[in-house]
Amino acid sequence: MTTTAHPSDTPRPRVALVTGGSGGIGTAVVERLAADGFAVAVHYVGNRDRAEEVARTAAAAGARTVVVEADIADEAAVAAMFDEVERTLGGVDVLVHSAGIMLLSPLAELDLDDFDRMHRTNVRGTVVVAREAVRRLRDGGAIITFSSSVVKLALPTYAAYAATKGAVDAMTMVLAKELRGRDITVNAVAPGPTATPLFLDGKPQEAVDQLAKMPPLERLGKPADIAEVVAHLAGPARWVNGQVVYVNGGIA
Repeated sequence: MTTTAHPSDTPRPRVALVTGGSGGIGTAVVERLAADGFAVAVHYVGNRDRAEEVARTAAAAGARTVVVEADIADEAAVAAMFDEVERTLGGVDVLVHSAGIMLLSPLAELDLDDFDRMHRTNVRGTVVVAREAVRRLRDGGAIITFSSSVVKLALPTYAAYAATKGAVDAMTMVLAKELRGRDITVNAVAPGPTATPLFLDGKPQEAVDQLAKMPPLERLGKPADIAEVVAHLAGPARWVNGQVVYVNGGIA
């Protein structure tokens, strides 16, 4: 006997919201999740043209997309962003929170205004976005925050930035336990040196070359390397929970 599937019988695609989706790693994440069959919301701040370009690439892979803007540290703006994603794509299953900023300085020379900017974006922004995700995500979903390998590498000039990412680590592990019974995983991805504009900006070539030699694989990471791990955590990796996953080519 042959049966015909009706439109209502077709499984709906899972929906991912990627903050910082127009950035280097964020773009690779959007493209990978689109290729994996997700509908994707591409978040940006400031450069709508770039976000729309990323969304068009994802749509070319067959994904439903929407472009959304929000100050991630503003709770009203973040709530409105989730509203728009739900209205356009039907809900949210996965949050990938890759938005962040990095300002480097020796601690003794640190401009506290720079530290406040990083804290607002990297710490408060993560709390605001994750809090809204907890209220919105459908059961069976995933929250993926972004940390950094510099939390454990303790490289000079990274103290203030690493402090903000250490806060992300702590929040992520606690949140995983708070979501007991929801079937929602919560993990942080901690990239090592990765060839993105955020990482390369302002670094002399000599410093870039030195950082590229740190992993045993002797190269910088590529955004696609990070996106591969994010896709695993967003999809099949249902038994990985409450972890900080270091994606750095083997830097100890």
